[in-house]
Amino acid sequence: MTGYGKAESQLENRKLIVEIRSLNSKSMDLNMRTAPELRAFEHDIRSLINQRLERGKVDVVLTLEDPTHPTGTPVFTPINREAFAYYASELKQLQQQNGLPASDLTAAILRMPDVLVKNEEAAFGDEDREQVMRTVEEAINAFRDFRIQEGKALETMFREKLDGIATLLGEVEPYEKGRVEKIRQHLMKNLDKLAEETKQRVDQNRLEAEMIYYLEKLDITEEKVRLRNHLAYFSETMNGDGTGVGKKLGFIAQEMGREINTLGSKSNQSEMQILVVKMKDILEQIKEQVLNVL
Repeated sequence: MTGYGKAESQLENRKLIVEIRSLNSKSMDLNMRTAPELRAFEHDIRSLINQRLERGKVDVVLTLEDPTHPTGTPVFTPINREAFAYYASELKQLQQQNGLPASDLTAAILRMPDVLVKNEEAAFGDEDREQVMRTVEEAINAFRDFRIQEGKALETMFREKLDGIATLLGEVEPYEKGRVEKIRQHLMKNLDKLAEETKQRVDQNRLEAEMIYYLEKLDITEEKVRLRNHLAYFSETMNGDGTGVGKKLGFIAQEMGREINTLGSKSNQSEMQILVVKMKDILEQIKEQVLNVL
């Protein structure tokens, strides 16, 4: 399910910002980006995210903002002047002692150890772990609240769609009653024409038996009953707790599709087929949104 959560806190003299975003995915796919100073906490953060969030393509970003460097202001890596001067002096002596030509040593000096003061040196210690984890927890709670709101909107949408299918199913019945008689008359007309052409009478007893068999094949009573049951079960399942509800709703939607397809294949009437197409359209909308349910 899609979601978003954000939390902020003060970590020493810097602002910690935790953002969590997710997209649909059948399993947990966690991607993390953390400030170098916070990498020591990455394992604990991953464990917490995996425990609290069931599935999804989840992106977690932890950033630190320094009030001395406003947003958009470049932050440069400082140079250790003492180390630079030391290496410069040593390298120049080596040049003189070995008779090497004088050259600019700046590039070589900057590659020497400890010349560039890396941000990792300002990493936070274990005493800051509790604050970091508390902020991540707040972001997770905000993320879950967002999902709950999205879930309520989805539930409203699902109920509207279920009612739409039920309404269309009710509109099938008037056509169904006249359909059987229309099919009977059509068959009788063709048989009368055939008897006239062949000069042979049709066995009425055999005709009635075959017609009953044929009309039973076109009967859609069972499909209507099963489809109504699926609609009720879908609605009941939405009220369930725990994980796996989304997968169950997906299975129910598949069964609904089978019954609607059978209605279409048995309809033999343009008005009924139009209603079936409308049902399929609504069902596809349901299937698309079921992917957002955990």
